[in-house]
Amino acid sequence: MRRRDFLPIAASAALWIPLRGVAQPAKAPTVGVLVVGAPSWEKFWRIFREALADLGYVEGQTIRFEFRSDQGQVSRLPELAAELVRLKVDVIVAWFTPAATAAKNATRDIPIVMAPAGDPVATGLVESLARPGGNITGLSGMAADLAGKCVELTRDMLPSAHRLAALANAPDPFSKAFLEKIRLAGEATETKIDPVMIHSPEELDPTFSTLEKDRPNAVIVQPSLPIKRIAELALNHRIPAVSQFRPFVEQGGLMSYWFAEADLYRRAAAIVDKILKGAKPADLPVEQPTRFELIINRKTADALGLTIPPALLARVDEVIE
Repeated sequence: MRRRDFLPIAASAALWIPLRGVAQPAKAPTVGVLVVGAPSWEKFWRIFREALADLGYVEGQTIRFEFRSDQGQVSRLPELAAELVRLKVDVIVAWFTPAATAAKNATRDIPIVMAPAGDPVATGLVESLARPGGNITGLSGMAADLAGKCVELTRDMLPSAHRLAALANAPDPFSKAFLEKIRLAGEATETKIDPVMIHSPEELDPTFSTLEKDRPNAVIVQPSLPIKRIAELALNHRIPAVSQFRPFVEQGGLMSYWFAEADLYRRAAAIVDKILKGAKPADLPVEQPTRFELIINRKTADALGLTIPPALLARVDEVIE
């Protein structure tokens, strides 16, 4: 080949050779999101994304999401968590204890943010709130403590109550802490607690048929159970039902005492932001909620023939009419 023929070809080829020292566009980080298909996950997902947008992230440009829901089947969580690991996401955000547990079992390397988990120390997700260790940090929903508070509030609503049933979700690792706090609150208020383990949604109808015969004064419901169906069954069988979980009272339950959700979901976004900027989960203490909301469904109270005591009504943050 003659030299004058070679030069244009060489110059053209040079255009395809990456220039050393020239910055390449940074790859947008990918956030894996794993949720339990319980009511309120949509609220979490909306507020979490809005909070990241407020922090300057643009979806599809400076941040990407891989969203996975178990769609109400907790048994699907391990495979969904493994899928996020295979996708090599930069961080996994887990909504509720079963999702956080599945994520922890799937990886010891990818950072995990609880958004929140019920009692992360009792369930073994972290070593301590101040020093979580490992690859997990985030938020504690203090759900076990709130379960104990529900015993007190139920006694305030029903002063003559002396026996409560506690419906626990057997496959959920949080059920142990849930029942323990209720047991302790029962001892403190001289209230007998009857634990009832629910292994599958199919057990709910026969369980309430049994409860109607044995009739406790009220039931306290673990949030990860199918709360809409439980609210319906409790009303049909005329048994007052209480839960920590705000969506429970929105679905027809009598009363709930829950953290202010929006606050925690925004904090989860702030923690993800820190991790994406280089912070290590082990160095970020687990945060706890500071604001709680007492909600009562007056329509349900009326249907059950209950009068809300004035002293309790004065403490209520919201009454659902």
